[in-house]
Amino acid sequence: MVFSSITFLFYFLPLFMVVYFAVGSIKYKNIVLILFSLIFYAWGEGTLVFLLLAAIVFNTVLAYKMDQWEGFARKQCLAWAIGINLLILGICKYSTFVVANLAVLFGVVGITIPVPKVHLPLGISFFTFHCISYLIDVYRRRFRAERDPVTVALYISLFPQLVAGPIIRYKTIAKRFHLRRHTLGRAALGAKVFAVGLAQKVLIADQIAPLVEAVFDKTDAPSAGAAWSGVLAYTIQIYFDFAGYSNMASGLGVCLGFTFPRNFRLPYTSLSITEFWRRWHISLSSWLRDYLYIPLGGNRGTVAEIYRNLITVFLLCGLWHGANWTFILWGVWHGLFLVIERAGLAGVLQVLPSPVRWLYAMALVMFGWVLFRATDLASAVAMYRGMLGFNGASEPGFEVEAAWQPLVFSSLLFGVLFAILPRFVFLRGWSRPKLAMAEASWTFGLFVLAIVWVGAGSYSPFLYFRF
Repeated sequence: MVFSSITFLFYFLPLFMVVYFAVGSIKYKNIVLILFSLIFYAWGEGTLVFLLLAAIVFNTVLAYKMDQWEGFARKQCLAWAIGINLLILGICKYSTFVVANLAVLFGVVGITIPVPKVHLPLGISFFTFHCISYLIDVYRRRFRAERDPVTVALYISLFPQLVAGPIIRYKTIAKRFHLRRHTLGRAALGAKVFAVGLAQKVLIADQIAPLVEAVFDKTDAPSAGAAWSGVLAYTIQIYFDFAGYSNMASGLGVCLGFTFPRNFRLPYTSLSITEFWRRWHISLSSWLRDYLYIPLGGNRGTVAEIYRNLITVFLLCGLWHGANWTFILWGVWHGLFLVIERAGLAGVLQVLPSPVRWLYAMALVMFGWVLFRATDLASAVAMYRGMLGFNGASEPGFEVEAAWQPLVFSSLLFGVLFAILPRFVFLRGWSRPKLAMAEASWTFGLFVLAIVWVGAGSYSPFLYFRF
């Protein structure tokens, strides 16, 4: 079920809100929230909701047992718990990729291996990371294992962030499972954030999608103009699609009494790749830092070991996003430039003018997005050839030319402006009352326009549902 769908906006969400606020105590609100979260997941995955339930039961029991044990038994329990979580994720997400690559290798010597088609459960990457972070923090004694299974179930299955994040640490919202404030002010703030996210998704990301599809999926050898327009469009699309989802999730969380961590801080204003990863998908980058980079050694050890840690983390970051060589290379691409910046390029960048540094960062990010969006390596190479001018300079092709509608152009233009200019630039010098009125009017107008678009059936699944 997509947040920007008619089913969610006009049926699921109103019914949930009525039932949720009709019950009195937090205990019953939690039960309502779990039930609706399971319905939300089952709507898209059917019987695979039992996989989610199994993950809840398994991690609740293992965390409780681990909290009681000491020494080797405690370490062994953690190893088994993380291993089984990763095994399930690996079977669901990577078995087809691994067997397909083995089939290619064995095919050279004439051996045929059947490639299984394993369904990827919705949101498994996200709720697996929630489970692992909960287990590790219990092991590190950041907090005691939760005795109430309802609380753990709510943490893992909370529907606003269940299928596409942001990745939330248990400790961040643990108190809110037992004590939450529901006020008109919080509801208004949450509705505002939700409306902004809906507009980002429906009015910008979805409107740009036809141009992205025309260049990446329907053009074999894009010209330089077509390639760069497609990459620019995807750069804006993926940001507003994912940031839109994160804002919608955060807005719902605020309405329900939770506070989710901010997931984006104008990443396209970054002046280096290092800064980009402090601003893009912050919940994932901080998770990888705390649960992978630091345990590997982090900044401790020799220079070579630090570089190894960076490359390893971002190789796994790419693999986490998808079972494809394009994702792996995307992760290595970012890891490589993080190493280069740490090796001395960062110092060189500091003495350069900000516009030059910004162009450097955006060029690397956009070249990386080609790998992220391309269906395979051959498609990525074709896009790179187009960007570098090897396919000609100006012939856009019929599909690309047809995609350049006025609505696409205006959405892309507004997307670029809102991606690189902070809010205060547009409202600089306004008094507080005028600012509040302008923001309320602007948000309400965006919400109404987005609802009209949704009502017309103009919505599509969030891009991060793939991961």
